[in-house]
Amino acid sequence: MRAAVLRSVPGQLEIEDISIDLPQSGEVLVRVSASGLCHTDLHFMQGHLPVDVPAILGHEVAGIVEKVGDGVTYVKPGDHVIACLSVFCGQCQQCLTGHPSICAEPESTDRIQSQSPRLRSDNESVFQFMRVGGFAEQILVHQNAIARIRKDMPLDKAALIGCGVTTGLGAVFNTAKVSPGAVIAVLGCGAIGLNVIQGAQICGASRIIAIDTNSRKLETASRFGATDFINPADGDPVEQVLQLTKGIGVDFSFEAIGSSVTARQAFMMLAKGASAIIIGLMGSDDEVSLPGLHFLAERKIQGCDMGSNRFRIDMPRYVEFYMDGRLNLDDMISERITLDKINQGFTAMNQGDTVRSVIIFDD
Repeated sequence: MRAAVLRSVPGQLEIEDISIDLPQSGEVLVRVSASGLCHTDLHFMQGHLPVDVPAILGHEVAGIVEKVGDGVTYVKPGDHVIACLSVFCGQCQQCLTGHPSICAEPESTDRIQSQSPRLRSDNESVFQFMRVGGFAEQILVHQNAIARIRKDMPLDKAALIGCGVTTGLGAVFNTAKVSPGAVIAVLGCGAIGLNVIQGAQICGASRIIAIDTNSRKLETASRFGATDFINPADGDPVEQVLQLTKGIGVDFSFEAIGSSVTARQAFMMLAKGASAIIIGLMGSDDEVSLPGLHFLAERKIQGCDMGSNRFRIDMPRYVEFYMDGRLNLDDMISERITLDKINQGFTAMNQGDTVRSVIIFDD
């Protein structure tokens, strides 16, 4: 199969022919129809976070099941699926208490050392990024890495649900549990921030403040349900939020950038008793400094991993939201590209020119 391979860090992706194994026990072979470019992939390509190379990146994937291994009961060939990086074991304490997105033993779904690798380049094993490796014509994953969806859902839109949509909506629905009438602020209006915005709109938030330095992203945020707009170039965003809310602050803030500076800002713009949800992926050495006295008013700061998802339940629901018109996925796709154009897609992302580029694979 053809795949985009990362061979050096920092580095760009190289299109290569890669060998993919047949599914073994518990595994599923999926023909990829569409794969979205996510900023997380770019972080690893740029060396902000470590990754083993050679590696096939990509984790926002939708496709059609081709083959299944022994013991697979969840899907069959011909089923349409979305892959998810929140691979779960189903047996650890986190899984059994309803928190599969932070599964304690996802490595239990990997092949053991005595087995052949799932991916190979000549005689070299290729790392399967986030247990998905979606920048390829096929993926070979454990059955606990996929969600089955209805077949009339367009697969280019379904791919978006694999990460950005599930993370943004889940941060609102599952992590924060935003209530009707809440006032929220969203720091960063990329794909995840936009899904936080439309998730808050679905929940009935009364005011949704979009914050971004890119005026084009603020314009896009208006189409997803934002009611107020702040550009930090015009002044301290915390002060601007406090002015908008008459000094009270917001009930929930969502940091969707991955910066210690914006994480602090998210906390500082909270009302008493409010919560800051940190979604963005920071570097391993980043630290967030917060004033201790602010905690006396019961302000809270909380991490969020992939929208605290239960993806086999959440993803089919999000598909239904799209199909009945409540979820805007059409405006999220800035461009559809071929696998050969993947590096150009990441360049456009890095320049802030796109919401999502989606690779479309030929049938």
